[in-house]
Amino acid sequence: MGFWDGLSKTRDKLKQGFAGLFRSEKEGATYDLKSLEEILLQADFGPRTTAQLLAQVGGSRDLAADLKNQIIRILTLPPPPAPAREEGDTRVIFLVGVNGVGKTTTIGKLAYRYRQQGEKVILAAGDTYRAAASDQLQIWAERAGVDIITHNPGGDPAAVIFDALKAARARKAGVMIADTAGRLHTRAQLMDELKKLRRIAGREVPGAPHEVFLVLDATLGQNSLVQARVFLEVAGVTGVILAKLDGTAKGGMAVAVADELKIPIRYAGMGERLEDLAEFSPEEFARALIPDQGNPEQPAAQP
Repeated sequence: MGFWDGLSKTRDKLKQGFAGLFRSEKEGATYDLKSLEEILLQADFGPRTTAQLLAQVGGSRDLAADLKNQIIRILTLPPPPAPAREEGDTRVIFLVGVNGVGKTTTIGKLAYRYRQQGEKVILAAGDTYRAAASDQLQIWAERAGVDIITHNPGGDPAAVIFDALKAARARKAGVMIADTAGRLHTRAQLMDELKKLRRIAGREVPGAPHEVFLVLDATLGQNSLVQARVFLEVAGVTGVILAKLDGTAKGGMAVAVADELKIPIRYAGMGERLEDLAEFSPEEFARALIPDQGNPEQPAAQP
C-alpha cells in the first residue's frame, strides 16, 4: 500500500474543507484563515504546527501548492549522524515504544524488508516482561523468514540482547533487530533498562546500537507526542516509524511529530502485510495528503 491509499482517510477528511477554500481562491475571494486553522486542527496537525503553517501560507494565492511545500519543508529532516561501524560488523537496530503501538508487527515488517534486500537478519525478543511478546515475535520471524533469539518470560532482556549479538556474529548476520520493553513502572526504570541494553550492544559491536527507531501509533494523533518525548529523553532515538497510518484520519500528526521532535520519520506502516512498510517520503506524503486541485482523484506521480 502506498501513501495515496494509506492517507485516504485523512485526505477525505480534509477534502471538503479544502475544496471550499480553493473554490474561494478561484473566485478571487479571500479565504478565511480561521476556517483553515479548524481544518488543520481536525486532521491533528496540532496547535503549534498549525500556527506555523498559517503564518507561512496566510494570504497565499496558491494555497494547495504552498501548503504542500511547507509540509515537505517541515518533514525534510536529516538523520542524526550514524555511529561508525566496521565493515562486516552487524548493524544493530533497537525498536522502542509503548505496548500496543504496533511495535512487534513493525519489527516483522522491517526484518522482511532487510531480508528482501539480501541481508541475513536475527531478531532479539528483548521484551521479556510482557506475556506472549516472544511468542508474537516468533510468529513474525517465521513469516519474515528470519532467525530469532528468545529467553523464558521474565528473564533479563540484556541477556537476550547479548545472546542475539553473539548469534548474529557467529552466523554472519548483517542486521540484528531488538525488541525492547514497551512499558516499565517508572521513567527511571525505563532509562536504566535502555542504558543497560545500549551498554551491552556497544560492548559487543562497536557503535551499537546504530539505529534506535521509535514506533508511534498514528491513530493516537497528538497523544503520541507525549509518549515520544519520554523515549527521546532516554533512548537516543534516531528515527520514527509511524504504524497504522492507513487506519487514521489524523495523518497531520506526522507533520506535528517532525515539527516538534525534530526527528526524521523513516518508515510508515500502511497495512497488515509484510510488504506494508514504506520508506517515508515527505514529497509523496504531501502529495497524497493534499492532491492537486485540478486532478484530485489521481494518485500522485512517483518521483
